[in-house]
Amino acid sequence: MKITHHGHSAFRIETGKAVILVDPFFTGNPAATATWQEASQGCTHVLLTHGHGDHTGDSLEILKATGAVLVSNFEICMWLNAKGVENYSPGNHGGRISFDDFDVVFTNAWHSSSDTNGGMPIYLGNPAGFIIEPKHETGKTLYISGDTGLSYDMKLIHELYKPVIGILPIGDRFTMGGDQAAYACRNFFDFKTIIPCHFNSFKGFVADDASRFLEAMGPDAAKVKVMASGETVVL
Repeated sequence: MKITHHGHSAFRIETGKAVILVDPFFTGNPAATATWQEASQGCTHVLLTHGHGDHTGDSLEILKATGAVLVSNFEICMWLNAKGVENYSPGNHGGRISFDDFDVVFTNAWHSSSDTNGGMPIYLGNPAGFIIEPKHETGKTLYISGDTGLSYDMKLIHELYKPVIGILPIGDRFTMGGDQAAYACRNFFDFKTIIPCHFNSFKGFVADDASRFLEAMGPDAAKVKVMASGETVVL
């Protein structure tokens, strides 16, 4: 599995022949070092955890340009379908969707979900996280929590799916901070690799760095891979 971080919570994940963009926020993302046109080359799927603009980002443009499959909750799929997206596969909490190279499972996330570009918020369904299960023999199960607070639901996610890679927010204010994210990693999961996100982007609104998270991880800090924007790892 090849994972590229594009700043904030935007990721490109390559597994088998699938090229998955998760929460592809590029335009207006102060941490992004690539354009959506560059990052979406070969894109086959776009996964959206929830409807906030720093996560839906450039998804409309990417979906129209690439013909990729949109995977999100029913409300977001219908919202983007009304804007011209024709290829979509909706799901909801607890549901599994199977594709050629991977399965995706919707998990609970404690957050909110709306679009506010027009002033008054437009409800866009419940926020979610994703379990990504590659279908090839060497694939590693990945948990993307989406924007979320700490919850005991995470313990169930580990017991059911046993993800070995975790992508979790550490920015505080709108999501878990470093201390809560570390608690989840150390008490609910058995990750081999942990990639923090939702920090070092909007100064004054999210954490500037991962220091608090790393400190709270204690002896497990060696499992943490703090990725710079544009950096790629193969796991």
